[in-house]
Order: sequence, then structure tokens, then C-alpha cells
Amino acid sequence: MSDYTAPLQDMKFVINELVGLADVSSLPDFGEVTPELVDQVLDEAGKFAAEVLGPLNVVGDKQGSRLADGKVTTPPGFKDAYRQFVEGGWNGLAGPVDFGGQGLPHIVSIPVSEMWNGSNLAFSLCPMLTSGVQEAMMRHGTPEQQRRYLGKLTSGEWAGTMNLTEPQAGSDLSAVRTRAVPEGDHYRLYGTKIFITWGEHDCAENIIHLVLARTPDAPEGVKGISLFIVPKFLVNADGSLGERNDVKCVSLEHKLGIHASPTAVLAYGDTTGAIGYLVGEENRGLSYMFTMMNHARLGVGVEGVAIAERAYQHALAYAKTRVQGRETGQQGGDRVTIIHHPDVRRMLLSMKAQTEAMRALAYTAAAALDQSRHNPDKTGRAKNQALLDLLTPIVKAWSTEQAVEIASTGVQVHGGMGFIEETGAAQFLRDARITTIYEGTTGIQANDLIGRKVGAEKGATMRALIGEMRQFAGGIAESGDADLAAIRAALGDGIDALAQATDWVVATHAADPKATAASAVPYLKLAGTVLGGFQMARAASIARLKLDAKEGDAEYYRGKVATARFYADHLLPLAASYRHTVVKGAASVLAVDAAQL
Repeated sequence: MSDYTAPLQDMKFVINELVGLADVSSLPDFGEVTPELVDQVLDEAGKFAAEVLGPLNVVGDKQGSRLADGKVTTPPGFKDAYRQFVEGGWNGLAGPVDFGGQGLPHIVSIPVSEMWNGSNLAFSLCPMLTSGVQEAMMRHGTPEQQRRYLGKLTSGEWAGTMNLTEPQAGSDLSAVRTRAVPEGDHYRLYGTKIFITWGEHDCAENIIHLVLARTPDAPEGVKGISLFIVPKFLVNADGSLGERNDVKCVSLEHKLGIHASPTAVLAYGDTTGAIGYLVGEENRGLSYMFTMMNHARLGVGVEGVAIAERAYQHALAYAKTRVQGRETGQQGGDRVTIIHHPDVRRMLLSMKAQTEAMRALAYTAAAALDQSRHNPDKTGRAKNQALLDLLTPIVKAWSTEQAVEIASTGVQVHGGMGFIEETGAAQFLRDARITTIYEGTTGIQANDLIGRKVGAEKGATMRALIGEMRQFAGGIAESGDADLAAIRAALGDGIDALAQATDWVVATHAADPKATAASAVPYLKLAGTVLGGFQMARAASIARLKLDAKEGDAEYYRGKVATARFYADHLLPLAASYRHTVVKGAASVLAVDAAQL
């Protein structure tokens, strides 16, 4: 089995058994989403990932995208792959039916996205950003804007980008200086935007930029930012393309990884001013952009899952073929493949266990997203929206931080060859590194978690989740099964640690926000570790029932129980140390003066 499609069995298990495809299928609009349909979609996506996108991954890394005379050329094969991607209908998988999309739930589209990202992260960033533009325009665009742009964005014939930051601003968007001058039914924009992923390329015939800018009378700070649609080519009333807009790529960034993804510096208004169209109301642009950013944050979390899985599969294949040394404790005999060595097996299990936990948590968030929009019950929608809001920064930051660690472990499994580019292990580490920074760094996600989520609502959603986990842990059957008993004990300790840390955040945040900010990242990692352990414990319980009933693939289910046991023994114990750092560690961070660093 190709290492691009190897996780298909686990994907299907998580979708059907853990997050409940049946619950999502019972929602309005999703009645035709059967397990058979999901299998077909995932199987075909796996083939496309393996046969079309995967072979371009190394090519893209080595050659990268190139800029000449204001035009960007993607690496060989990318333009044709994008054409096949669009013609296959993949871009519109979860897109709105009214604009030509297939309208499938996110619990289907996000696993597909995992395969795109695992096979070729640099390529996958383009459709990911386009889907974010769709999301923002569906929520905040006028009917005319939706009519003009959404059909081509849904199909993928046109791509989309988000333009936030500028050279002087970084993550502080209150410092944005790009100007938008009103002129009749449109505005003219002047300014420079940096770090624009897929900001210019040769794959789509048009690029729709969503741009943050200030109008002449806008107040200072984030309250004075507006959002504008700025097409690369202006779009006529009949949908045809007009003249080239006054926006151009002036350089491409030279990056650590994702070389095939053109990260552009875009100049707006070098001559007549770039024509843009206001989205919604003036001075509300940042809140509109957050619609796209929150959508993208979940997508970036899935990037972390995908790169982790890819690094694991790569290391696993190497460990099964690399012959070195004899079995531990044996003086003679044949040399064996390194997968027989205990420490190599430990590393592989750590990669596997963390990745499966990350996947389960990300898919749980996807199911909450579907429920938050399609559940006919208002209370059900609100409950799932609160869960999604809580999980989004955790999925984004925890999954990507783990991905860097897992990719690094993959290099270690390869030994010295892992440090050599030709094995491919190093690319996963280089590519993974950006994911912790995209859509807000880990620190930004952590502060969002403790501030807007846990602190603002006095821990209500997190405590409800803790209660759900306690109820589950208490219900794990004590049938003499040593694995389930160990998992239950470790999960119980982890839940206690998360509960204690949550109590501290709730009690401390309002009075001493610096203290909770100093402990925010450890708190996020604690939450991810325990919530991931909860999903692994659920998976082990289900797998044990399947084994007892002699249903399905016994080898897979035995592996699922064993992997969950490893998670309980090796990863859940980290919760106690995270709790200590959260509750006790802020003072030492704040005690050091900047001059002492």
C-alpha cells in the first residue's frame, strides 16, 4: 500500500466509529452521505494523492516556484495537476451546492484534505486558501459579490488568497497601513502585503485577493480595518475577465520549506491604484477576516496531522528495510532490520500514537463544525459551536507542534541518512515548521484558548468536556483487561491534571492576565495531550468490543488497543508535568527582566 493511502483504514475507523458519521448523515442536507459514499470518496482521493500529487512533492521541493518579469511559474507538473484537481471536482467537495459545489460535510472533506496535505503540502495550500475565501464571502459578501465570484472559486477555476500583514506589522494587525480610497462603487488600494501564500501563480486563470486596508477616515487600531475583494483580473458583469488590476508580485520569499508554494510580496497601487470592493461594512474587516482565519486554522491543524502521518509512514518503511545490527540480547545470528530494535520501535510507536490522537481530535472538530451549521436544534448548534471554538486553537497549535516533533523523530529513525536530503525525511521536518506559524503562532493560539475561550466563559465548555471524559473513564469496563485498566488509570490522572489547570486559569485570568499568558502554551499542550488521550481511550474501547465480537480486521483492532496503551504509558503522563508548569511556572517567567535575557 502506498504511504499516501496507508492511513485510510484509520481515517474510516475514526469517521464511522469515533465521531459518528451516522449522526452527521442524519442532519439536513447530508442524508445521502452513506459509509459507502465516504469509502468511495476517500479511496478515489487516495489514488489522486498517490498518482498525481505525491510524485510532484520532491520535484516541487527541489525546483520551487520562480518569479520572472512579475510572473510566477510553478514547478513542472503543478499546473497540469491543478487542472486535473479542478476537473475532478475536488475543489468543490464541501463547496456550496448553490454555486456548483458538492455540499459534502466537513467530516468527509477534511480527511480528503489530510491526504492532499500528506502527499504534497505545498500544492494543497492553494485550495485550502481558496476555501477560506469562499467561507468569508458566503458569510459576509453581498448577493452580487457571491454571484460574481463564488462559482469560479468553488470550482477552483479561480484561486483565492488572504492578505493580512505588512512589513512593519507582523502579527500586530493594528499596524496595517494599506490605504483604500473610495471612488464611486469601488475603492483604490495602495500598499504592500507580505507572506501571501500562492499570491501569484500560473495554475488558475484568476486570483481573488481578500485584503485588509484602511479607509481615509478610519479610526486607529484594529477597529479601523476594512476588508476588500481585489481580483488579479477585474471581473465583468457577465463573469468574463477584464483588464489586469494594479496588483503585482514584486518578489517571492526564499523559505525553509514548502518551496513549491509561492509566498509572495504583493504591491497594490503602484500606478493607478488597485480596484477593490468593500466586503460588508467599513471598519469591520478584521472580524470578517477571522471567519476565514478560523476556517484556515482548522485546515492548518489538519496539515499537522498529514505531515505527521507522512513522516511516520516514511520512517516505518525505512525501518522495515534498513538492516543493521542484531537483535538486542543476542550474541550471534543474522543481522536484522532496525524495526526489531526496541528504541526504534519506541520512536515509531510515539509517531503513530500521537498522529492517531491528532487525527481523532481534528475529525471531532470537523463533526462539531457540521453540527454547528446543520443541526436543526438551536441548542445543539450552539453547543457544537462552543465545542468547535474551544477545539480550533488546540487542533491548530497542538497538532502542528506535534508534527514538528514527529517529523524530527522521523529523521532520527533514519539515523545519519535522515540528515541527507535524498532520503526525503528532512523535507517533512522543513515543511512542517511553517505550520506552527501559519494563521497565528502557537503562542497566539494559546492566548486565544485561555482568553477568549476558557477565561471569557469561566471554563464552561472545557469543564463540560472534562465531565464527559470523567463519565467515559468511569464507564470503561473493568473486565480484567490489563490494557483497558492501564488506559483508564492514565486517562483519569490526565483528566485530573486538566481540571486543576483549568480551575487555575479561570481563577487567575481576570486578575493576572500576564500569569495566564505565561502559562498559555503549556495549558494548550496539556489540553491537547489529554483530549487526544480521551480519543485514544475511546478508540481502544471500541476496538476491544470489535475483537470480542470477532468483527472486522482483528490485526488492526489489536494494533489500535496496543497503540492506545502506548499513548497511556508514554504520553498521558506528560499531563502532570504540564499541570505543574501551568499552575507553578508563571512566576519564574515573569521574574526575569528583559535585560537579563
